[in-house]
Amino acid sequence: MKKYLPLFSVLALGIGLMCLSQEAAAGARNALSVCGATLAPSLLPFFTLSNLLTALGLPALLSGGPGRAVGRLFHVSPAGAQAFILGLSGGYPLGASVTADLRRAELISRDEGERLAAFCNNSGPAFILGAAGAVFQSPAAGLLLFLTHVLGAATVGLLFRGKASPSGEMPAPPPVQSFAKALPAAVGKAVSSTLAVCGYVVLFGAIVGALTPFLALPSLARALVTGFLELGGGVAAFAGMAPTPLHLACAAFIIGWGGLSVHCQTMGVLSDTDISCARHLAGRALCGLFAAAYTYIGAYLLQ
Repeated sequence: MKKYLPLFSVLALGIGLMCLSQEAAAGARNALSVCGATLAPSLLPFFTLSNLLTALGLPALLSGGPGRAVGRLFHVSPAGAQAFILGLSGGYPLGASVTADLRRAELISRDEGERLAAFCNNSGPAFILGAAGAVFQSPAAGLLLFLTHVLGAATVGLLFRGKASPSGEMPAPPPVQSFAKALPAAVGKAVSSTLAVCGYVVLFGAIVGALTPFLALPSLARALVTGFLELGGGVAAFAGMAPTPLHLACAAFIIGWGGLSVHCQTMGVLSDTDISCARHLAGRALCGLFAAAYTYIGAYLLQ
């Protein structure tokens, strides 16, 4: 019976969307509006830049001293350190994807893979500086959210670091491409990533829309509920709110948590490995809490 639980859940969701089709359609339209007005214009340039830096050799620069320093700090192998560095630069679910690749290649143990999954699968600067900064209409707010997100992830990494891992060689970074070859590939990959983000926003926007009759909540509570389900829609729900310490702290928690849509992507990435998602879920919740605390303190001191 347990194996049919996902099937029954999807059937229940489908029935709910059909019974509340108007509300679901309205939620999807609102989500599409958010994608067109905020997410796509903010994310596409940053995704392109991030992909372009990676293709032009940024991982090679990070594979030396920075990788070894991260390994010593979190008690992970040099190979595992790459998951943290690239996860922060590329955003969800790149950290989990790198971790899964390392485990499949047997460059890390199962225990190290689960510890890496707890703190290496993070939101990247493309989303936080672009989308979150645009929502609050404050580049400074976006920068604060990114810095506290990194601090939150690092704090979780220290909590999960365990015993020191044996030293080893950092896996070879991808070859450096020419600019003429890297730019079209970076744009194409950025478009694909942006469409994937918007697809999840629309899907969960329809779900939230169907739940609207049962969610007569204030705007901040509604943003938190939406963000619990889907990251992009949750952050977009802060549009029009002032960048107060409380609002920024709530946004930081949502970004650190990632949303169920990110967790679905992560489970798919890790599904063909022996890495459990339990520590990933615990790590994301802790990252959200730590980032929220750091953000509230920082915003309070800077206001």
